[in-house]
Amino acid sequence: MAKSTLSFVCQNCGAAYNRWQGKCEACGEWNTLAEEDATGNVPVSIRSKRKGRTFALESLAGKSPDAPRLSSGMTELDRVTGGGFVRGSVLLVGGDPGIGKSTLLTQATSLLARAGHRIVYISGEEAIAQVRLRAERLGLSDAPVQLAAETSVEDIISTLSEGAVPRLIVIDSIQTMWTDTVESAPGTVTQVRASAQALIRFAKKTGAAIILVGHVTKDGQIAGPRVVEHMVDAVLSFEGEGSQQFRILRAVKNRFGPTDEIGVFEMTGLGLREVTNPSELFLSERDLGTPGTAVFAGIEGTRPVLVELQALVAPTSLGTPRRAVVGWDPSRLSMVLAVLEAHCGVKLSGHDVYLNVAGGLRIHEPAADLAAAAALVSSLVNAQLPTDAVYFGEISLSGVVRPVAQTPARLKEAAKLGFSRAVLPESARGEAGGDAGLSLNAVNSLTTLVAEIAARGSRRGESAGTPEKNATPARFRRGEG
Repeated sequence: MAKSTLSFVCQNCGAAYNRWQGKCEACGEWNTLAEEDATGNVPVSIRSKRKGRTFALESLAGKSPDAPRLSSGMTELDRVTGGGFVRGSVLLVGGDPGIGKSTLLTQATSLLARAGHRIVYISGEEAIAQVRLRAERLGLSDAPVQLAAETSVEDIISTLSEGAVPRLIVIDSIQTMWTDTVESAPGTVTQVRASAQALIRFAKKTGAAIILVGHVTKDGQIAGPRVVEHMVDAVLSFEGEGSQQFRILRAVKNRFGPTDEIGVFEMTGLGLREVTNPSELFLSERDLGTPGTAVFAGIEGTRPVLVELQALVAPTSLGTPRRAVVGWDPSRLSMVLAVLEAHCGVKLSGHDVYLNVAGGLRIHEPAADLAAAAALVSSLVNAQLPTDAVYFGEISLSGVVRPVAQTPARLKEAAKLGFSRAVLPESARGEAGGDAGLSLNAVNSLTTLVAEIAARGSRRGESAGTPEKNATPARFRRGEG
């Protein structure tokens, strides 16, 4: 019998070391090394002793049939997965605790079970009674979903192999599973990797679709080794703030569909409600007439989404001004602030800057630069932006407003929601066409937009009779601040 060899494996990235140390050199995390048996991955008794077989090689030419999909019955979920669950695929769903992962999967499995498919829900964290209580609260207790509370992978596979092959299997969660093939505690890197591999082999062999639920760390990353994310076919992230009722389902990885689509849900007392028009929902409680707010016409996958950007620029007494942003990339905010100060003469070194994306949506595309800059300048000069205008465009380091993709779709969505004006890059005017029904204000540089907003703030101050309290275009000249 081979001698047992111990190693110390990082529970964050999976790196192995011969001795314990406080910090993992691979990922930089502290106190993440745990002792595991390095020889317990695959016992000798179950290793294959047969010789390799030959297989046929094919060319790139030829047609392959589309992978059959199983529609979940939830339009937003099917949008993110690319049209439904593919046979034999394995999906990893992650999200913060209490965000609604189990609620989403309970609703999806109930719809599939009512459609006549064999659906199995296996919980390693909750008892069967707890799962039933959630189903009763959602009004889904009559759905013929097969439940089990089990953590042994071998027992799960043996049970699922009997009778008809399930169309969909939910494992909640992968961190609670354990297998006899490795000698480690449940939740360790070795156990999670081996359990996921066994379930993936079962899915590929039988054609059943499997959904693995993964824990999320305090940094927002799916807990466990990154190798699990590489092993599965799709990784879905369920995002949202606990204080907000909106939930965003986003595909981080998808071998059978796009990775830039999002599904929007609203958390209610009866579970998650699908939001077919997220733009109208995100703009339902706009602060009309308030300086520092701008509507951004964005694109999430193939879906145009309009969302409000809120900015607050306030004088600070601190030596280092505060920069806080929610829902947007802090690096892009720093870049926009630098361009405003370097090329537009907007002095923000003595002001705290706060930027928020209303509704809990996270924006990833650079087209939000123009809307963010407009909101920031509007807050600084206390000038109200037009309530019927949308903004989109990328700002370069030279202050030039660059075009972005899918301009017609953004304008069409804005016109549908009642907006009559759009501020967009000059080079995108031709792409916009004349059938959008909007009045287009094309800007070539950020300086032009800043001057227009500053003039609006100047007129506002003159009408109030106190121009000295409002910023004017002269304030933005360099050397005056």
